Amino acid sequence: MGDLKHIVVAKFKEGVNVDEVVKGMEKLVSDTEAVKSFEWGHDVESNAMLTQGYTHVFSMTFRNSDDLTAYLGHPSHVAFSTTFLEAIEKILLFDFPAVVIKASA
Repeated sequence: MGDLKHIVVAKFKEGVNVDEVVKGMEKLVSDTEAVKSFEWGHDVESNAMLTQGYTHVFSMTFRNSDDLTAYLGHPSHVAFSTTFLEAIEKILLFDFPAVVIKASA
């Protein structure tokens, strides 16, 4: 099996300082060995009807399910989760094994 992806799609509450939340997440993944890679972005061009209000995507890659489990139980993740959940209005979360069709160059 290949890498395991952990994808979070979020809509932040009105008035939340999203930059501060993102900085916290960047620090979290930098301090956590289990995270193989981290990417994030916000929607810039999609039709509002199609995004249903979701604005940001956070993507983490783990080598295997044991690394994901270690990350989810890590004290820094547990502490940050409270901050993150208080800042969001809606969330979608997916964990899945990656099926690579075309690898990056």
